[in-house]
Amino acid sequence: MTATDRSLELINAAAQAAADKLAHDIIAYDVSDVLSITDAFLLASAPSDRQVKSIVDEIEERLNKDLGAKPVRREGDREARWVLLDYVDIVVHVQHSEERVFYALERLWKDCPEIDLPEEAKATRGKAAEHAEATAGEQDGELL
Repeated sequence: MTATDRSLELINAAAQAAADKLAHDIIAYDVSDVLSITDAFLLASAPSDRQVKSIVDEIEERLNKDLGAKPVRREGDREARWVLLDYVDIVVHVQHSEERVFYALERLWKDCPEIDLPEEAKATRGKAAEHAEATAGEQDGELL
């Protein structure tokens, strides 16, 4: 079994919305063969709680406006460290970069097929590492 056309449409729209809000390391997995509750997961991250919230809001707004989709559940809003949007067909995880490293969801789903995403979303791969290096360099510079 593979993800439905509707699931792929939702995943691509969500990935584009996340990329437009400068999310890092956007990736999607077709989990339909291993989970019966959803077809696909989208993972994205950001270096701050504020940006996590901004990405989530953009995804929710874009999917509602463009595709008429509303999440049946939204969790993690209060602290904005890991927000989950459940659209039944897909589940979107937007995590703070620290949570992304700690929970390593990619490791859990690495055996599932990766879903091809829009070019802007693919271009975000490795951005978290680049941001961490740049931030570490800035902090080192402040200490001198």
